[in-house]
Amino acid sequence: MQPATRSPPRLTDWLQNNVPEALTVLRIPAAHRRRLRTTNGLERLNKEIKRRTQVAKLFPNEASLLRLASAVLSEISDDGETYRAYLNMEAR
Repeated sequence: MQPATRSPPRLTDWLQNNVPEALTVLRIPAAHRRRLRTTNGLERLNKEIKRRTQVAKLFPNEASLLRLASAVLSEISDDGETYRAYLNMEAR
């Protein structure tokens, strides 16, 4: 065993600096944490964009691809307005 030193070890310094940041997630309501801990929503969006772009196969320029992706996201956003809220901001 090594004798105790006067200065704290590097791990202790790291924990003191980073644990408060890591625990910030606990300030988010529990109902929101359940939804935010996964990337399912993002994966679903990417899958839908990929499905639509595979139909077109060829884009003359980057702007045309961006227009299609924007249209897909806009359509999904419009559809989502009629569904139950993904995150209920009144939840505690």
